[in-house]
Amino acid sequence: MAGDLFPSFERRRIPLDEVEINLVIGGSGPPLLLLHGYPQTHAIWHRVAPALAERFTVVAPDLRGYGDSGRPPSGEGHGPYSKRTMAQDMVSAMEALGFARFRLAGHDRGGRVAYRLTLDHPDRVERVALLDIIPTWEQFTRADKNAALGIFHWYFLAQPSPFPEQMIGRDPDYFLRHLLDSWSGTPDCFDPEPLQEYLRCFRDPEVIRASCEDYRAGATVDFDIDAEDRSHGRRIGCPVLVLWGARGRRREVLEIWESWAEDLRGRALECGHFLPEEAPEETARELLDFFA
Repeated sequence: MAGDLFPSFERRRIPLDEVEINLVIGGSGPPLLLLHGYPQTHAIWHRVAPALAERFTVVAPDLRGYGDSGRPPSGEGHGPYSKRTMAQDMVSAMEALGFARFRLAGHDRGGRVAYRLTLDHPDRVERVALLDIIPTWEQFTRADKNAALGIFHWYFLAQPSPFPEQMIGRDPDYFLRHLLDSWSGTPDCFDPEPLQEYLRCFRDPEVIRASCEDYRAGATVDFDIDAEDRSHGRRIGCPVLVLWGARGRRREVLEIWESWAEDLRGRALECGHFLPEEAPEETARELLDFFA
């Protein structure tokens, strides 16, 4: 289990109205919430969390649909897997742990939950760090040939059920390993234990279904919510740190976020997409400096 990757942390399950959230919690100090992305679990933080736990109470959950968290049924509009709903999960889970306000970092899909949480619940977040993403609205509206080839999975996973579920389910190990290998910029960056954890969870057909619903929501309800924010000029008010992999697919990350955040800083790290596993010391140092 992923809890073995966090030996000084406590494993908890937080029951909410329609889903149960699996998480680990450890350390001491102000609360810091860490959100993972696709196709992983909270195990992505195993190299970074110990350093952060020396200064903060670190909470690392599995998002709904991922890892060992609940995988509720979806709906016609994919609302149960919208980032707005996932963000509310995190607010409720942190409240259950006794944290009304917290610092927040998110990688990949977790970054999308993080910026949605910050926009929807600005009173909850003191500072937010976003790792290797641009907003969903920007990703779709800026798509060109190179972007489409680089993020083919956005369009594949968003296809109507059960097409992508059936295709992935034929060989989930191959699909997951292909994504991890093609998105990383550092050879052999994944430790065997977390890799086996990702594989264990991704072999579950319900995780495949739920993660596809995550992307269907991204192409529909999440895009629409972002577009509404853009039309009303809503921006993130708290300090924002943006980090991305220099060996990744996009260069103008900071420039794109300038129109979404009032107080922005950031830079590229010399790695690929998986910053917490490819450049853990540098990622931890950036997060400690920013959140401190």
